[in-house]
Amino acid sequence: MEIGMGEKFDAVVVGGGIAGCVAATVMARAGLEVILVERGNFSGSKNVTGGRLYSHSLEKIFPGFAKEAPIERRVTRDRLSFTTPENAVTLEYSCSGPGNAEKDSYVVCRSRFDRWLAEKAEEAGVMMICGIRVDDLIMKDGKVCGIIAGEDEIEADVVVLADGVNSLLGQKCGLKSELTPKQVALGTKEVIELGEKVIEERFGLAKGEGLSWIFSGSVSGGAAGGGFLYTNSDSISLGVTVNLNDIERLDKTIPQLLEEFKHHPVIEPIIRGGKLVEYSGHLIPEGGINALSTLYGDGVLAVGDAAGLVINLGYQVRGMDLAVASGELAAKAIIEAKNNGDFSTSSLKRYEELLKDSFIIKDLESYKGAPEFLENSRLYQGAPQQLDHMMADLFTVDGQNARHLAEKLMDTGGWLRTELIKGAELL
Repeated sequence: MEIGMGEKFDAVVVGGGIAGCVAATVMARAGLEVILVERGNFSGSKNVTGGRLYSHSLEKIFPGFAKEAPIERRVTRDRLSFTTPENAVTLEYSCSGPGNAEKDSYVVCRSRFDRWLAEKAEEAGVMMICGIRVDDLIMKDGKVCGIIAGEDEIEADVVVLADGVNSLLGQKCGLKSELTPKQVALGTKEVIELGEKVIEERFGLAKGEGLSWIFSGSVSGGAAGGGFLYTNSDSISLGVTVNLNDIERLDKTIPQLLEEFKHHPVIEPIIRGGKLVEYSGHLIPEGGINALSTLYGDGVLAVGDAAGLVINLGYQVRGMDLAVASGELAAKAIIEAKNNGDFSTSSLKRYEELLKDSFIIKDLESYKGAPEFLENSRLYQGAPQQLDHMMADLFTVDGQNARHLAEKLMDTGGWLRTELIKGAELL
């Protein structure tokens, strides 16, 4: 598609992920002329995320979306495992009852899900341009006035940056600085095809039910990070994440950690016979509220990962529901700016006000200590071993004099209790 014909738009959205598509849709529904530019051949073509979408925020934009969207499974089971190289201590929560549209969560593969969202944006009137890389921003007297893509320019009253965790455009216009290793993790993931029936048999799931499984301990080589497993319709997404700040002290590469994870006694039997169909890696923002970029400027807003809107609690990682809500709130701020004919910094400050009134900033504030908590090496090198010893002591019978249950629990329980209290104070 030829662009740059002199037409000026109300808004240009850079990036066709969840945040960008939602922002574009909400603006177009309000009658704004919106163009969305996506670098991939279609929205989702470059997105390798396979993870969990909490539905509450998207349900407000597309009520009943799960009935038509390409979701993989509704999450009905949560597992959290602490691993040593040979063993694992696992907690499981099962919630297989009737669904609740605003409380459900789903496993999604973004390559399919983002494409559906882009189609919804087009239905709302958004002009989509794919296969185009945005190289720079048009700046006039310190104000962002559009984008530059190769030899083409697209002018707009406001630009929405939805270009992901390593937002180069955000750096160019001064909304964010270059990422530090401490603020991001590297995730490496494989999609392993098993078949629908095999997944349901091996994980004890009914048709349409899904599992979210988080791992801590040996899986990340003792570094800050962890592992994950999500059940798709006929495959699983299996991966490892490690904070970039810790990578240099590992004696293994991330691919080696993933290979070891696949051969762990807990994992190897459930992926046996599977077919590798995708291998990918991606950066994940982990800095929390203290690492947020500047959210707005003169003629520009940042949403989703580009703004650093992710919550990582170790046992739970949230990014997609924050991306949806930030896209919606950015759109509302722009609609107000359009009505007032003012896209200046002082006008777009409304975006920050809306974020502060929403669950996004409130939740980020509630968990502002999470990044510091997750830096504690004992979570990965001490707690899993202690839990393993405690559980082995509880369940092993060897003919020796049995110790009282209270004595067994106190050996490990006191140490764990102290660590948990420290963690609760931070979180």
